[in-house]
Amino acid sequence: MLKFDSLNHPYSSRRSVTMARNGMVATSQPLAANAGLEILKQGGNAIDAAVATAACLTVVEPTSNGIGGDAFALVWHQGKLHGLNSSGPSPEQISREALIKKGYDKVPNFGVLPVTVPGAPASWVELNEQMGRLPLEKVLEPAIEYARKGFPITPVLGKNWDRAFNKYKQEWQGEEYSEWFRVFAPHGRAPMIGEMWSSQDHGDTLEKIAETRGDYFYKGELADNVDYFFKKYGGYLRGSDLESFTPEWVDPISLNYRGYDIWEIPPNGQGIVALMALNILQHDDFESKELLSTYHRQIEALKLAFIDGKKYITDPHHMKVDIDDLLSEDYARERRALIKDEAITPEPGSPPRGGTVYLATADGEGNMVSFIQSNYMGFGSGIVLPGTGVAFQNRGCSFSLDSSHDNVLESGKKTYHTIIPGFMSKGKDPIGPFGVMGGFMQPQGHLQVVMNTVDFDLNPQAALDAPRWQWIKDKQVSVERKLPAHIAEGLYRRGHDINVSLDSGSFGRGQIIWRDPQSGVLFGGTEPRTDGSIAVY
Repeated sequence: MLKFDSLNHPYSSRRSVTMARNGMVATSQPLAANAGLEILKQGGNAIDAAVATAACLTVVEPTSNGIGGDAFALVWHQGKLHGLNSSGPSPEQISREALIKKGYDKVPNFGVLPVTVPGAPASWVELNEQMGRLPLEKVLEPAIEYARKGFPITPVLGKNWDRAFNKYKQEWQGEEYSEWFRVFAPHGRAPMIGEMWSSQDHGDTLEKIAETRGDYFYKGELADNVDYFFKKYGGYLRGSDLESFTPEWVDPISLNYRGYDIWEIPPNGQGIVALMALNILQHDDFESKELLSTYHRQIEALKLAFIDGKKYITDPHHMKVDIDDLLSEDYARERRALIKDEAITPEPGSPPRGGTVYLATADGEGNMVSFIQSNYMGFGSGIVLPGTGVAFQNRGCSFSLDSSHDNVLESGKKTYHTIIPGFMSKGKDPIGPFGVMGGFMQPQGHLQVVMNTVDFDLNPQAALDAPRWQWIKDKQVSVERKLPAHIAEGLYRRGHDINVSLDSGSFGRGQIIWRDPQSGVLFGGTEPRTDGSIAVY
């Protein structure tokens, strides 16, 4: 069992650790957490609860995810950890040359061009079919009801929605964006905090996905409409791209860190960055979390790992280095030797050749799920297919148009993916799911949460409450204002370019569920930086 004091609340939220035995759902939105709990109480397992929560989040937190996004999952089921990669590839008709011919020197962030094949609905169907217990129609009922009957806008959701609207009304001028404004700004503005919002189209689409087990989305009417819409506005996504997509079961990758196995989805996800950073720090002796040397070495290790990740991570079928080489002890030792007392500007090494929502669920039988899905940049591409409520992701903007880059755009290729679920185990015992969503903050959040737990014995709530830092680039580091001033000043003296941020939302949003292997008791923590909630029974 992990060591932590459930009464120790050293940081500002001072929420207590949540405990239960029969079931737990932790996510960034209370209604979604309760949707998952409702399914557990109706006889579903943790997998059913995860799917119910994920589908509900597309309704009650559309600022971060949607039906048109991607998803990844780590699932502890029947004594084994399983990985699901449900990220979609680029369209078959797109090419680097085609975009350059149109005058682009990079893939644009918005519009029809950065849209890749959505994988989220397929992930729900796959998880439900392979490991779920209840019919998909039953599992998606809460999400459908909230879409049709509406729900009140929660505080952080409302803030993010208003910020997005004010940005998009300046940038999204074309006709192809009109449906987004009709659906998500029906009164010519973002919904206000406490105001009800609903989307009948969204509910209808979810119902058809459930009834057809995804065929409506990938092979039916919606896929046909994708053809028409994307051709009309010069995009490349086609119904045939949707029809040919299937989620991929993958073997999770891991690193043993001080006796605990930390698990991530392999590339094209960026979870390997967290593992590489932990590997670099593996043999350091951290006496206390609140020491300048602790923060300095964490930041230096993370940026060395991240600069490698940004160079090498792409579709695994196109990667030029092996995962085992990136995680080797020899390479970690080589990178560790670069860390000095002063901040460095990281450069990629040469290893030996050989917008997002996160949720965690657990049931009384021992099943646990670490699940994440995203439209990437907030609402994604800005493209909403008329009459469906489906907002498409803009994941393709991560591709490079540089032909020498490992992550260069090619047809049918999966891009570098930011969303990563995490999981921890010890020996043969599962400890549980964890995650910190938020773009390139995610592996940084994983690193900090794992070390808060393993190195500093913080309970799951305190591990999330703790002040965070985020490496931006070169020597630039952003820190939360609640980070002790002497630590920020000390980092500055060591050469870090420190920015104290007033926006806590940029530091990720995490959830944790740990399970005691002996008693089966569940211990949960939820994110104080958002409308986080844990539902239990």
